[in-house]
Amino acid sequence: MHRTPVARTLPDFPWDSLLEAKIRAQAHPDGIVDLSVGTPVDPVAPHIREALLSVADQPGYPTTHGTLALRTAAADALHRRYGVTGIDEAAVLPAIGTKELIAWLPRLLALGPGDTVVIPEFAYPTYEVGALLAGAEVIRSDGVFALGPQRVEMIYLNSPSNPTGRVLGVEHLRKVVEWARERGVIVVSDECYLGLGWDTDPVSLLDPRVCDGVFDGLLAVHSLSKTSNLASYRAGFVTGDSELIGDLLEVRKHAGMMVPLPIQAAAAAALSSDQHEAEQKKRYRHRRDVLRSAVEAAGFRIDHSEAGLYLWATRGEQASDTVAWLAQRGILVAPGHFYGPRGAKHVRIALTATDERIEAAAKRLAA
Repeated sequence: MHRTPVARTLPDFPWDSLLEAKIRAQAHPDGIVDLSVGTPVDPVAPHIREALLSVADQPGYPTTHGTLALRTAAADALHRRYGVTGIDEAAVLPAIGTKELIAWLPRLLALGPGDTVVIPEFAYPTYEVGALLAGAEVIRSDGVFALGPQRVEMIYLNSPSNPTGRVLGVEHLRKVVEWARERGVIVVSDECYLGLGWDTDPVSLLDPRVCDGVFDGLLAVHSLSKTSNLASYRAGFVTGDSELIGDLLEVRKHAGMMVPLPIQAAAAAALSSDQHEAEQKKRYRHRRDVLRSAVEAAGFRIDHSEAGLYLWATRGEQASDTVAWLAQRGILVAPGHFYGPRGAKHVRIALTATDERIEAAAKRLAA
């Protein structure tokens, strides 16, 4: 039987190419400072862990749609934190981490060969992977009007951006929504960093100033990995257009895409309280201040980076040379070309390391 492995249809996994730089950074006498991946390092808040344990003895299957408590907590959190109104709890769908959701979203929404997905110029690699898994074509563009008459089925937004930290304002988002509605295009907004604005306040696609309270054709994806330190829990959700959510729910029920019940309880607890998020944001703000000052003093220029968990930095040279220069100092970062061809002279520097490791990186850069 002839078959083409799915893996052959996808790009190489980017982080595999960092092995040589990682080995070099690990050889530093004071150890590696790994700023290449946005992996949380701070503890999970006690009330979230307690919620996880509270249902640990329940042996039955969870529902794909999730508990009412979780869906209500998600809708309430979006209203309380970001001013999003009018979300029906039935139009909230939990996900086994948002990377999984993004990877399968085009296929679950019936996109396939001949269809086109638009992703940002600088983009989280899984947007492209998800389109390729569905057999769809990919176009990189930060402006919908540049697409001309090109037929498009889905467009991804990511504000604040990974990797650049760029934030899209209300008017930009409104124009995308208007353009998409005229053409029947689904708009998916990855809002995993929405709570991490530094120099500006990011806005949700579902904000009434953007969509006038009408969610048709719109989906917002939210993660608890960053702001609640729940990356290991794999907890996120999607909400917006009730019809699209219904389509996703039916397919995910057939496919067994269920978030474990203890994780649902933990996620509900995380969404019901804002104090732990405020404390975590304060930690990241301090790390950002320390790292930004050190990076700029070392001769880098930082572009965008007004929100999110990364510094988008350049020395005006090829990213691979910058990665090697930093690795010699025991610091590992991600080259910008991981996120698109135009990132060839930038690197992405994560804020997700302990205070001690951030201070160590700053000292090495000063030296």
